[in-house]
Amino acid sequence: MPYIGMETILNGEQKFTQSRLDPLNDYLFYKIMGEKGSEIQLLGFLNAVLEKSGKGPFQAVEILEDKSFSADAVGDKSITFDVRAVLLNGVKVNIEVQLRNNHNMDKRSLYYWSKEYSSSLKAGQDYNELPSVIAINIVNFDYPKVKKLNSVKQYHTYFHLREARHRDLILTDALEIHYLNMVQFRKHGRDKALHDPLCRWLAWFDKNSPPELLTEVLKMDNAIQEADERMVYITGDQDAIRAYERRFKALCDHTWHMNYAIEEGEKRGLKKGHKQGLKQGLVEGKAKGRIEGKAESAIEIARKLKDRNLSPAEIAEITGLALETIEQL
Repeated sequence: MPYIGMETILNGEQKFTQSRLDPLNDYLFYKIMGEKGSEIQLLGFLNAVLEKSGKGPFQAVEILEDKSFSADAVGDKSITFDVRAVLLNGVKVNIEVQLRNNHNMDKRSLYYWSKEYSSSLKAGQDYNELPSVIAINIVNFDYPKVKKLNSVKQYHTYFHLREARHRDLILTDALEIHYLNMVQFRKHGRDKALHDPLCRWLAWFDKNSPPELLTEVLKMDNAIQEADERMVYITGDQDAIRAYERRFKALCDHTWHMNYAIEEGEKRGLKKGHKQGLKQGLVEGKAKGRIEGKAESAIEIARKLKDRNLSPAEIAEITGLALETIEQL
């Protein structure tokens, strides 16, 4: 299994430790699962996911595009490394990894699903020629949060368009959106990895899975073996390692900027809330102040983030401001 060496200083001594590469680094995930030549592992993963919704097993898959990225592009957080493929029955699949919760996963999922769906219709074609599209989201945060489902369903949920009062009445099978929740998998699914194909995949995706579990998983699943061998091959290239590290740094930097913006907004909101909420109590003041403070400080936060060379799209995502407003700052 691929590991990367890291040098650290502990108590004045230089230490060399090894850490398993993260398959959910979106750049590395794309290189393992989304490039042409990755069909075996991609098909194995898709069958493990779609079996839960009564589909498959499928015998073949075609990867739709083979992207190449420069080192600079890998460091650009606005670049998406989604995996796009089509199954033999014409159903399109889009797979995306999301490591951070930006509190927009519902709309983000629908947006990427709709892009894939609408782009499938060419001028002059009939609407009946539109294919079904399945979106699969691997999320490293607790989404969606479900309280009434049993633990098995908490780490894998999927959605259709259903009639509100008659749950067995589906409007169309054109839309299907899956979420693979890594937080819930670690709580409820890891002990099922030796008995369930999807749990084996999620165990392999989990950077912190115990080595002995990974050894057993690799013995049991040829497609996961292919994915692991692909990761070994990719990370034998120093340029790929540098790209992996660059992507990791970009994600960390973006997280820092997001947290910075939230903290700034809360500080301003709390200050305003203390002034306006003294008569109504501190709790109410905080809530109201945070809302109003965030709105009023969005422009100033946007200026600071622009000074830190974030793209307008990233600033819009953080602050909620329109792109036109940001570009005029």
